[in-house]
Amino acid sequence: MSESSVYGLMAEFDSAQELIAAAHRTHDAGYYKIDAFSPFPIEGLAEAIGFHKNRVPFVVLVGGIIGGLSGYLLQYYVAAITYPTNIGGRPYHSWPSFMIVTFEMTILFAGLSAVFGMLALNGLPMPYHPVFNVPEFKKASENGFFLVVFSTDPKYDDARTREFLKGLAPRLISEVPS
Repeated sequence: MSESSVYGLMAEFDSAQELIAAAHRTHDAGYYKIDAFSPFPIEGLAEAIGFHKNRVPFVVLVGGIIGGLSGYLLQYYVAAITYPTNIGGRPYHSWPSFMIVTFEMTILFAGLSAVFGMLALNGLPMPYHPVFNVPEFKKASENGFFLVVFSTDPKYDDARTREFLKGLAPRLISEVPS
């Protein structure tokens, strides 16, 4: 296979402890575009592969701010500019009466941005992934523990990366076609 048609190299391990140790060694060796797959969540695996960024809170904050501003400005536009009505002698721009809808719009937009931001940042929905091309990967939902080094990693070289992965003592090393 040509290098452009290779998604990466996949190593299969026997246990979660071996996968975590291999992930630490791989990240420490300078491979930063790596991913791990296991049949259940493993404490510390995300840190082992160098996954530290979580942008969902920022997306939720921005969504909440946009929701709050849009709710407040919509009420201000309607009550003070488009259709000003003096009811009970209150001013047209009566901000305390605008707070309930502003709060609700903040919560609504923050919640929706959390859902759609999480889906977008995780690349979901993803009905197909190149690792599905490896026949052994079907064990990932039963008892398989896999570590993938992407071919887009700057340090990736097919021969050297394969030798490095062999040094981690995996059960099997497979090439992942694109």
